[in-house]
Amino acid sequence: MDRRSFLLQTTAAGAAMAAEPAAQEDGQDPAPSARPNVIWLMADQWRGQALSCNGDPNARTPTIDALATQGVHFTRMVSGFPLCCPFRGSLLASRYPHHCVPGNTYGLPMEQLTVATPFKEAGYQTAWIGKWHLDGFDVHKGRPAMHIVPPERRRGFDYWAAYENNNSQYDCWVHGGTGRNAFHYRLPGYETDELANLLIRYIEDRAAEAKNGHMKPFFAALSVQPPHDPFLAPPEFMAKYNGEKLELRPNVPQVAAVQETARRELAAYYAMIENWDWNIGRVRAALNKAGLAFNTHLVIFSDHGDMHGSHGQYRKRLAFEESMRVPLIVSGEEPLGADGRGDGRKPALLNHVDIAPTTLGLCGIKKPSWMEGTDYSQLRLARRNSVSEPDSAYLEVVDPRGGNGNLNKPYRGVVTKDGWKYTCFEGTSWQLFNLNEDPYELVNLAHETHLRAERKRLTARLRQWVADTGDKFNVPED
Repeated sequence: MDRRSFLLQTTAAGAAMAAEPAAQEDGQDPAPSARPNVIWLMADQWRGQALSCNGDPNARTPTIDALATQGVHFTRMVSGFPLCCPFRGSLLASRYPHHCVPGNTYGLPMEQLTVATPFKEAGYQTAWIGKWHLDGFDVHKGRPAMHIVPPERRRGFDYWAAYENNNSQYDCWVHGGTGRNAFHYRLPGYETDELANLLIRYIEDRAAEAKNGHMKPFFAALSVQPPHDPFLAPPEFMAKYNGEKLELRPNVPQVAAVQETARRELAAYYAMIENWDWNIGRVRAALNKAGLAFNTHLVIFSDHGDMHGSHGQYRKRLAFEESMRVPLIVSGEEPLGADGRGDGRKPALLNHVDIAPTTLGLCGIKKPSWMEGTDYSQLRLARRNSVSEPDSAYLEVVDPRGGNGNLNKPYRGVVTKDGWKYTCFEGTSWQLFNLNEDPYELVNLAHETHLRAERKRLTARLRQWVADTGDKFNVPED
């Protein structure tokens, strides 16, 4: 089989060139041919602070900045369980991790439906390209890149060019197809570049089918591992960053070993982010060339952040802002003939369970009853119907095992719209921060006597979250 045949194997015909849906009356869905396309652009371990439009002096993200300006930039998006598999399970299922994927060593339950299901029911072609990490593969059995996710466990995605897990940017393998059309091969270059190539080819083929009279819209996901460690970008991007010249966050302690590690890793981290930004620009150019830009929503986000020396810590899992605050931008070109779309920075407090319902809402599809998240699409579509925003977001680490560990205890917590963050271990308060006054979380107020009333309010709200989500956790009394 030639390389082009490898690049597109699908189990259902698809096409995608449709007009922007007109405003719908409540309770009415647009016809499939009137629905827009939507693309998820998901990076791994990319913290929300690492954007030049968010004030990071080290970041070079002109493409994403432009999309944030013309689209909706959700500045308070959190990763409610800042770890790869639990976030991804909640992303696809719109269910909290304790209901679907409670840790990094768990697979998504076979009976759990995903966001691909309502898209397919609405007549969409679906595609997943890149990192999956939801098949529960045991790393002690071998290299995850060699693990083939069977077709019946690809959860409703028609086109599949993916891998379970990889962590090697220049030795990335993808697989897909079925039967005699199955494939498994090594990408010839840097992971982000090559996976973007696959998405671009997918866009080109959808546009070609549209020209032949097909009007089937598509939902595609591009999931790349960078800027996840190991920290390595193509040489032309690596050459732009000198760790000694980077500006570290104020909460990185003045400890030589911590600062040295942070600077070394961050130089490559920012190079990987700039490469990601460049590839998003390539995807955007491909949509323009294919004539699909004015009918395709772009949803840009990450699964969790990275501490990079803040508070002397590295990687994820922790409830600190560098670990659990992630980007979320909903953008795309202004639709032809539209009355306008919502744009600008929005302080709505979103969690991982909200991405799937919001994505469905962008396409005029109601969220299924089994989804637990909130649909925030009105903030992008500028429709009159308002969204009922929760007063807080629920934080949880159910099973902290898996990968590089900096935490060995489960915890729960809340971050509130009025700027407080509270976390606790079983029966014991852990952290309390006033993010309005202390955005770098330098002063832990969890056991301050004069804040007992505030702590009591937050523990009561957390206890309600535990009850409302069907979780089990011993929240402290105050």
